[in-house]
Amino acid sequence: MAKRERNDTFEVEIDGMAHGGSGIGRYRRRTVFVPFTIPGERVLVRPVSEQEHLIHAEGVRLLEASADRVYPACAPFGVNGCVRCHWQHIAYNAQLLLKQDVLADQLERVGKVQQVDIRPTIPSPVEWGYHYHMTFLVTSDGKLGLPGRNPKQIVSSHECQLLHPDLLALYDTLDLELEGISRVRLQLDSDGAQMLILTVTEDAAPELEADFPASVNLILPSNEPVNLIGDSHSRYEIDGRSFRVTAGSFIRPNIAQLTPLSRAVGDLLQIQPDEQALDLYAGVGIFSALLAARAERVTLVESYPPAVTDADMNLSDFENVDVFEGGVDNVLEALDERYDAAVIDPPSGGVPGKVVDELARLRVKRIVYVSDDPGTLARDTRRLARAGFRLASVQPIDLSPQTYYVDSIALYYNT
Repeated sequence: MAKRERNDTFEVEIDGMAHGGSGIGRYRRRTVFVPFTIPGERVLVRPVSEQEHLIHAEGVRLLEASADRVYPACAPFGVNGCVRCHWQHIAYNAQLLLKQDVLADQLERVGKVQQVDIRPTIPSPVEWGYHYHMTFLVTSDGKLGLPGRNPKQIVSSHECQLLHPDLLALYDTLDLELEGISRVRLQLDSDGAQMLILTVTEDAAPELEADFPASVNLILPSNEPVNLIGDSHSRYEIDGRSFRVTAGSFIRPNIAQLTPLSRAVGDLLQIQPDEQALDLYAGVGIFSALLAARAERVTLVESYPPAVTDADMNLSDFENVDVFEGGVDNVLEALDERYDAAVIDPPSGGVPGKVVDELARLRVKRIVYVSDDPGTLARDTRRLARAGFRLASVQPIDLSPQTYYVDSIALYYNT
């Protein structure tokens, strides 16, 4: 094959979508990845990097557009934009179908699963302005920004269309001295109360004059939260219950979608009144509240101390919940009861093999796995299969409109 110059262009038909948000085509027996494209489009592209079987390219000109292409809402969207949005150019109904396709592809190719029941994606009730919290980086010149597509770039524009409008308004009022601060998180709760969470580089509190209506909390280098002004926590209404979330504790930013998420977990798990359940990587206890209302007993496991305190308070009206603070693998190793069901909501890295082994040892009958990454879910599906857990069905749910992120809930049975 003759060597081709890097600035040569060629045409490619986009016939699929990759996990990662780029369209996929073929050129001379090589797979071509082109960001900001849609299956069904024909594009003139220029190679950016090449390997033996792969080409990563950039679009030069759109030759044939998909009927699903729309105009992006964010002015910086594209190669010079931040890393949060990938699919603003795709109509929302098409995004839901593409996420289902990407999930199916990952489970088939990586997870080696055939003919699994993948349900239609549950749409988000809000397509824009759904982020109830967002973390901004502090640039070297003391400004706030978001990570850019170029790893060395921070995008200083604050026109983020995913951020709740009340937080955009808060952003516009900020006048902070950012020395000693590495990150600034803007947070809103269900009652409209606003919060700033400042990640500091040293244990000393920065000088701060607050002339805005928001609570202020610090996250120390040890990951310990410290309250400076106002409340130490936010409160969120989820499926008819109020949940306290201390600064530093985890909660997904699309608050409007958390009730559908909780209900989908319950629909798949089908916990019964005489059953024992595990809630692993449980955070502030959202899924434990669902389980405790139905099961005989729930064992909650969480490693972050402030979240454990939140869970204790959030579940104080239940007498059938045992709360354990510690790493999931260590806590499971100390347990010796048999459990009927488990909800696993792991970090993006997935479930360690030791945890899978412990679930098998405890003879858990069925597992619901809450995933934020189809590649990790597919890998862990193979790991669970080796331990005797068969994937039965998957419910994708869109927690991140305008992005390629695919959240899902997977049900496994112990065979």
